[in-house]
Amino acid sequence: MPLSEHEQRMLEQMERALYAEDPKFASALEGNGLRTYTRRRVYQAVAGFLAGIALLMAGMVAQLIWVSVVGFLVMLGCAVLAVTGWRKAPKPGEQPPGTPRRQVRPKRSVMDRIEQRWQRRRDEQGH
Repeated sequence: MPLSEHEQRMLEQMERALYAEDPKFASALEGNGLRTYTRRRVYQAVAGFLAGIALLMAGMVAQLIWVSVVGFLVMLGCAVLAVTGWRKAPKPGEQPPGTPRRQVRPKRSVMDRIEQRWQRRRDEQGH
């Protein structure tokens, strides 16, 4: 059941108040596993791509075709890594591939918990 406009405004106000009161705590509760995972993957791909460009240019300057080909293949591989990494990035609530599953319960965002509490209260009141 979607939230009404009034409920949505109240939730947004509570979220803003939480961020205003303690932004560090609010961002810790929100979780940033997905952003960190994707950002790290993009940085690795960009670094590899730049290394491939350097190899390509060095091969051209030294007139060694095989070095240029290796540089091109490194660039191509990093581009593919970036695109497939972006597509395979974990959805919110999932763990990134290769991380151990230590948590039994998935982390919920602040808004999810507030929304569940709101629903529980409404159900208890009989609405």
